[in-house]
Amino acid sequence: MKNLIKLVINLTLLCLIFLNSSFLFSQKKINEFTVVLDAGHGGKDPGNRGNGYYEKNIALSIALKVGAELEKQSNIKVIYTRKKDVFVNLFKRAEIANKAKADLFISIHCDSHSSNAYGAGTFVLGLHANQRNFEIAKKENSVIFKEENYEQKYDGFDPNSPESVISLVLMQEDYLDQSIVIADLIQKAFVSDLNRKNRTVKQAGFIVLKYTYMPSVLVETGFLTNKKEGAYLNSKKGQREMSESIAKGILRYRNSINSDIIKNDSQLFSDLDYTDEYFLKIQIASSSKKVPLKSYNFKGLKNLSYLKNKNIYRYYFEKTQDYNKAKLMLKKAVKSGYKDALIVGFKNDKSISIEEFLSSYKN
Repeated sequence: MKNLIKLVINLTLLCLIFLNSSFLFSQKKINEFTVVLDAGHGGKDPGNRGNGYYEKNIALSIALKVGAELEKQSNIKVIYTRKKDVFVNLFKRAEIANKAKADLFISIHCDSHSSNAYGAGTFVLGLHANQRNFEIAKKENSVIFKEENYEQKYDGFDPNSPESVISLVLMQEDYLDQSIVIADLIQKAFVSDLNRKNRTVKQAGFIVLKYTYMPSVLVETGFLTNKKEGAYLNSKKGQREMSESIAKGILRYRNSINSDIIKNDSQLFSDLDYTDEYFLKIQIASSSKKVPLKSYNFKGLKNLSYLKNKNIYRYYFEKTQDYNKAKLMLKKAVKSGYKDALIVGFKNDKSISIEEFLSSYKN
């Protein structure tokens, strides 16, 4: 009998230890911010060879240095799509990020051009606004021709066809706003810290961003075809400085969504100057009927407004020029029952994209 009691006690203790360790493990995962760093190209794919440099080597060096910076912080987990000179197909890169349930995916590249173009730029997935953006995406997407069975793997996607790009944007649509925020933060770090020419945040159809299920950004660190900029990016100093700026943008983004820090609503963009004509509102509903702007008609929400476009009324809640405050307002609207609420940018009284709102910041 004593042995039976002892066995029961031991089994109970083991269960408690297991449950407690599982709880601690799950807590660690909840608090952990996972970043996947993707060094573009690699192995049989050298990337562009402007001025004789290897894009694949420079991208890898910068990615590893970004990771080293991030790993100095607590509760940040860094995963690399490659840590050496190997070929990794585009689908596999996204798969690595998805399996890790990453919070952020950053793909690092170097640009090229037939002119003496220079400057750093960031891209999120979307329809290219001009031929130049399409050419950049086409160049980066052409790596699929080096992969086996690429026709089946990418559902017949043709990097040379503008029409194929349209199909890319749908899967990343849910993460577009967040992708623009992190891209803008990295871009501003390039400009303010390193005085790099600002090529701004743009949208284009990159395959590597299509299949990721998290905010994702492709960074073009500069032009290897520009003699001065190519030498800078190939130098230890250039790679260190670029990696520090990318890491700074990532950390600012992480801080902005950290529940322990978000209470300071203006922290993220406190150093940015807005113009009065730009602001944000939370769209909570739309209807073909005009509804009186009374709190009781909108689940207790106040500070209401609407815009009429043709025969549709769109109803909005609150108004701010601070993106962090807008996110808090969005949470409030969702908690009030407006599950499909979204943040909408405005210039004067006309709606604009979040991308245009973010680009309105004065450097």
